[in-house]
Amino acid sequence: MEKKLFDGIIHGGDYNPEQWLGTPEVLDEDIRLMKAAHVNCATLGVFSWAVLEPEEGVYNFGWLDEIMNRLHANGIDVVLATPSAARPHWLAEKYPEVLRTPESGIRNEFGVRRNHCLTSPVYREKVREINRRLAERYKNHPALKMWHVSNEYRGECHCELCQQAFREWLKEYYHDSLDELNFKWWNDFWSHRVTDWSQINSPKSRGEYHTHGLQLCWNRFVSDSHISFFENEIIPLREITPDIPVTTNLMNMHPCIDYQKFAKHLDLVSWDSYPHWDKGFNESEAAKTAFAHDAFRSMKDGQPFFMMECTPSLVNWHGVNKLPRSGRNALAAIQAVAHGADSVQYFQWRKSRGGYEKFQGAVVDHCGHENTRVFREVSQLGKHLENLSEVTGKYCDARIAVVYDWENNWAVKDFAGYNNENRNYLDECVKWYTPFFEKGISVDVISMDSDFSKYDLVIAPFLYMLKDGTDERIEEYVKNRGNFVATYLTGVVDKDDLCFLGGLPANNLKNVFGIWAEETDSLPEGITNSAACFGKEYEVSHVCDIIHARDAEILGEYKKDFYADTPALTKNRFGKGTAYYVAFRNDKDFARDFCERLIEEIKLKPDCGVSTPDGVYVRKRGECIFITNFADEEKAFTLDREYFDLINGEPVSGKITLPVCGYRVIK
Repeated sequence: MEKKLFDGIIHGGDYNPEQWLGTPEVLDEDIRLMKAAHVNCATLGVFSWAVLEPEEGVYNFGWLDEIMNRLHANGIDVVLATPSAARPHWLAEKYPEVLRTPESGIRNEFGVRRNHCLTSPVYREKVREINRRLAERYKNHPALKMWHVSNEYRGECHCELCQQAFREWLKEYYHDSLDELNFKWWNDFWSHRVTDWSQINSPKSRGEYHTHGLQLCWNRFVSDSHISFFENEIIPLREITPDIPVTTNLMNMHPCIDYQKFAKHLDLVSWDSYPHWDKGFNESEAAKTAFAHDAFRSMKDGQPFFMMECTPSLVNWHGVNKLPRSGRNALAAIQAVAHGADSVQYFQWRKSRGGYEKFQGAVVDHCGHENTRVFREVSQLGKHLENLSEVTGKYCDARIAVVYDWENNWAVKDFAGYNNENRNYLDECVKWYTPFFEKGISVDVISMDSDFSKYDLVIAPFLYMLKDGTDERIEEYVKNRGNFVATYLTGVVDKDDLCFLGGLPANNLKNVFGIWAEETDSLPEGITNSAACFGKEYEVSHVCDIIHARDAEILGEYKKDFYADTPALTKNRFGKGTAYYVAFRNDKDFARDFCERLIEEIKLKPDCGVSTPDGVYVRKRGECIFITNFADEEKAFTLDREYFDLINGEPVSGKITLPVCGYRVIK
């Protein structure tokens, strides 16, 4: 499949010329340097509200006119941002309700960014107005290619406006019935029954924070509030510039907003990628970043996404901000394109002289010239990306899916029980994703609401919470030739955090998997069990279900404790498909070994015939094959036939040697 928004890969990033209006020679130099760096697009206006509207109703667009005209004259497109992420001082001073209130109940003073109430009618009106002015002024500007709405939505507000909005949200969610809410939240426990909607407040450490149903609903409300705020922002953009695509930059796998739900409101998905290369976790960090790329790509059925931000150098917000080794960021950029990105954009183009981010990495350093390692690497990457234009718009075809669901993450994070010290849902999902990533087999990362039927294999680690109908959809999928893998603590609670009755996993899933889970054991740090599977023993750590096999075939058993010789791994034929249940957690090699068996059993094949050594990863997108070396040493391998090297523009075959951080793109 193909969906092209641009002719080639976008290469550019956040440009803040308003910081340099007093030094026009810097702005002149920026154009020369952008062309030298093979930059074809700049993002403008992300935090420009105070310059665009220095006083209420007084607008200053002249500087932006000049910059957009200058960029267009030099062949550089513009992604134009709306400025709502940082309001001007006059707005907060005149309308204090626009400022955010933390759970302390004391309204914030003016400062930082994202310090706004999502509910405030005044703020929503002011945001619409500035956005309308921007849309009306630049609707016909030839440089404008896309709207970048706000910046990195996140956070929550506990003001009285938001409390009332939360209560209205709950009324709709629970059909205006306090009886239903009291039942769903199990409020007779601890005498928490509410008799009036006004008694309900957001969860706080100084109030109620142990009612899990309340916490889940608050998470959903906060997420929906961000989506509602976004929809308010884009009203004038949709009305005045209906043909200009709209996006916003999401923040990795951040839990604040249900991105899988938010993505439905975007024309394309964008996200900001900042891997932790400075910690030296090269191969594991490569897998975790690839997982995120595939999650964002999967949010719109495989449609290409934008990498809206990455750093060309280092960041300023880690505990210790180590320089990445030469080539590391270019390698990460190529990995993004391999997994579906149609852009490589940086934060930031030129380093600020002051402010919190003055030491955040940039293409142009404080020295102001191109004679730096970072600039040379960005320029070389820009040239390489120009040779990869044919990949833009290309979808990735995956036959395997790993279920990572934002709402399940909320549920897993908050419940009290079993092992409260070692419980990381994201890491568990990445663990099951990694074996396929290492073998060059494409994987979609989907929610539990997604269509399972198009996949040969679906793996749903730690699917603790089931939304309405999820168990029925799993049953239908397996019955119709699907292969489904579940792990410990599957199907424990419903979407409101009520435990399922009648034994686990929930409802008919006991028949699908052919098991019954009676108890769950939690293992403190340093205490382990073991499970014998396929003639090998695997360490069991942190948590494990004690299950009974009813119809299922037993593939592995526990070796110690009172549940020794009981099933640890099962396989059940159900209808025309197969359901596997992995009852234990293992953080070492079990997932890799088991997935290799599944690949053989289901007859899954790598996306292409190129075989590489450990640390070198292969990904196919369209007809292009991306080969990336994330190992800490030079790696060599042999191609299976002759290919064409897209970057070097020549045929290639036989033995290939990749240096550290090296990459090749062939077809």
